[in-house]
Amino acid sequence: MQSTLPRNNQPKRRGGLGSYILVVVSVAISIALWLNHQYVLDTINYWRYQPSADVAYIATKDQLTDAGKFVFYAVGPSIDGSATFNQECERKESGTAILGCYVNNHIYIYDVTDAKLDGIKEVTAAHELLHAVYERMSPSERDTVNRLVEAEYAKLQKDPEFADRMAFYARTEPGERDNELHSIIGTEVSSISPELEAHYKKYFDNRSAVVALHDTYNSEFTGLSDQAKTLSSQLDDLNAQIKTATAQYNADVRSLNNDITSFNSRAKQGEFSSQSDFNSERQALVSRSNSIDASRDEINSLVSRYNTLRNQYNSIVTQTNDLYKSIDSTLAPAPKV
Repeated sequence: MQSTLPRNNQPKRRGGLGSYILVVVSVAISIALWLNHQYVLDTINYWRYQPSADVAYIATKDQLTDAGKFVFYAVGPSIDGSATFNQECERKESGTAILGCYVNNHIYIYDVTDAKLDGIKEVTAAHELLHAVYERMSPSERDTVNRLVEAEYAKLQKDPEFADRMAFYARTEPGERDNELHSIIGTEVSSISPELEAHYKKYFDNRSAVVALHDTYNSEFTGLSDQAKTLSSQLDDLNAQIKTATAQYNADVRSLNNDITSFNSRAKQGEFSSQSDFNSERQALVSRSNSIDASRDEINSLVSRYNTLRNQYNSIVTQTNDLYKSIDSTLAPAPKV
C-alpha cells in the first residue's frame, strides 16, 4: 500500500509557495537593478575610484556638491598628457583645440600647464561632468532641461562668436545641441533663469565660481584679441594716412621741381624785371621746399609710429599663438632619448 499524507499537510505544497515567493523576489530585484543599473554601476565605480591629488583639487575648485562629486568620481576622470589624451579624444576639425571629452563613461582632461590659463582644467572638467549628468537624466528631466537651455540659447545666439561655436557643434556633434548647451551654459554663463540655476545647484555648491574661473582664463584670449583688433585698426588708419600723405608729397615734389626748372630757365634768360621779383619768387619756392621737407618729416614720423605698432601687433600675435599652442594637444613636445 502506498503511504500518503493528507493534502493540506503535504510538504511539497508548502515548498512550492516558498519557491514562488523567491521567484517573485528575484524578479523584483532584477527589475529594480535593471531600472537603476546606471546608479548601481556608478556606485560601484565611485567606490572603486581613487582620485589623484590633482583630480581631488579640481573637485574642490569646482565646488561640487555630494551629487556632483558622486557622478564626477563615478566616471573616473583623468588628467592626461598629449599621448593618452589624443588616443581617447577625437579631434573633429583641424585647427580646433580639444580640451576634454566624455567618452565611454570616462572623462579625459588635457593637462594644460600654462600658468596664464589657470582654471582651464577645472572648467573643462565641469563641462564634461555636465555631459555625464545629462546622459543620466530621465527623459522627463531631460525634456525640462532642454526647454530651459533653449530659452537661454535664444538670448545668446545673437552673439556672433557664440553662434559660430554652436555651428561648430552642429557640424561635429549633430543632434547634441541641447547636450552641449547644458554644459556650456552651466560653466560659462553667469546670469540664467532661476529654474535652470536650481538644476545646476544639484551639482555645484557655487556655480559662479566655475564661471569666474572660465572668465579669468578666457580673458587671456579675449584681451589679446581685443588688443590685436585695436592695433590692427590703428595700423589700417596709419597705412591710409601714409599712403595719402606720400601721394601728396610726391605730387608736391614733382610740382616744385617743375617750378624750380621753370624759375631757373627764366632767370637764365633774364625774364625777371627786377631783383625784387626774382627774390620774391625764389623765396616762395624755398618756402614750398621747406614745407615739403616738413611733410616728409611727418610721413617719416607716421612710418615710425606704424613700425612701432606693427611690432606690438606681431608680439600680440606671438603671445596668442603661444596660448593656443599650450592648449593644442597635437603639438606634443618631442620625445627625449
